[in-house]
Amino acid sequence: MPGNGLVQMVSQHSVEETVKRLRDLLAQKDVKLFAEIDHSGEAEKAGLKMRPTKVLIFGNPKGGTPLMVAAPSLAIDLPLKVLVAEDENGKTQVTYNSPEYLQQRHGVPEALIKNIAVAGALVAKAVE
Repeated sequence: MPGNGLVQMVSQHSVEETVKRLRDLLAQKDVKLFAEIDHSGEAEKAGLKMRPTKVLIFGNPKGGTPLMVAAPSLAIDLPLKVLVAEDENGKTQVTYNSPEYLQQRHGVPEALIKNIAVAGALVAKAVE
């Protein structure tokens, strides 16, 4: 993990398929998808070009609320976000904040950080 706290994985699928797989996994795990931001789609509407780029914002209030109660500044980083973007080589990269980074950044008690560790497992499954 680079010093910026980002974890990046290469997906075996297109941006669209990776996003679909993430959506399906979130639904299966009963994790709420709060928003899906289509950066490249909005760029296109503005007459600009951008490789396929989407961000999914998701979470579970039962897991996230105790974290924000213990470390209120964590609300700036929650709900969780996953960036799915095509790189310059046509590969789909999936990026998210590591739970350890968020723990250090906000001083979250170790016992609670497991509440948001689900992102890594979901991303790993979606990219395979």
